[in-house]
Amino acid sequence: MNRLGSKFVPLLNRRQALELAGAVSLGLTSVCLAEENSPASTVETFEIIDTNVHLFRWPFRRLPLDETVRLVKKLRQFNISQAWAGSYEGLLHRDLSSVNRRLYQQCAEFPELIPIGTINPNLPGWQRDLEDCKTKFNMPGIRLYPNYHHYTLKDLFVTELLQRAESLGLFVQIAICLEDRRTQHRSMQVQDVEISPLSELLGQLPNLPVQLLNAKLPAALTAQLAKLPNLFLDVSRVDGSAGIAQLAEVFPLNRILFGSHAPFLIPEAALIRVHESGQFDKAELQAIYAANAVALLKASRS
Repeated sequence: MNRLGSKFVPLLNRRQALELAGAVSLGLTSVCLAEENSPASTVETFEIIDTNVHLFRWPFRRLPLDETVRLVKKLRQFNISQAWAGSYEGLLHRDLSSVNRRLYQQCAEFPELIPIGTINPNLPGWQRDLEDCKTKFNMPGIRLYPNYHHYTLKDLFVTELLQRAESLGLFVQIAICLEDRRTQHRSMQVQDVEISPLSELLGQLPNLPVQLLNAKLPAALTAQLAKLPNLFLDVSRVDGSAGIAQLAEVFPLNRILFGSHAPFLIPEAALIRVHESGQFDKAELQAIYAANAVALLKASRS
């Protein structure tokens, strides 16, 4: 039900949301709401910005949408007008300059895709790679993988990296987890990123927007992080239909962004979780789907 407004709006149920996958053949190409008691079932469409996708191959198995053309087709099917794309190559490749160049070139072929560069501060020349993300590739942000690149947020060079990103007008995304440890390859067990140092780090950098991707946090820690006005979360790892509403009880809704973690997960999964929450009115849904992401972009450029 509508939580803040006076008008009650029924959300799509699970079956309807799943049927969106075949909606193109019916002429319905966007996520929608049908207003109650509307004789013509008035459809309201939403712009959607997916802040958490990757291109190229996941290193450990093939994924159904790991070809860019197929991924973009799926995004268009659900009216996802923009997707912030990192590169799976950035996890294990050492030449990140080439990784970011290939990502930039691939995204240039699809207007929906916004390239987000990978930086590994454990590699020599990361400062140049960071500068190139802004000056050569016109990327709005960078993505960090501390667990795959074997450093922690306590390391001194992380402070330097974040300071440089802020000075360049880049936002920073930190991938907390990419795969549940129970399904990881035995030769590469990767822990979730320890985020406790963030409070001190971001306290020193109030103008740097930072988004956590795939974070699954206890309520107490989430409430603590909510005090950081420049910290954003995505919904990709929220559990169940009630999870996003529960998140919004302890974390500001205007800093919750839509993210699907595609192609590792299918976009439908995140869309269903948002719709089945049943707690948000149209304005709140639009904020989660796109407006909050636009605000993050503006904050990084101000």
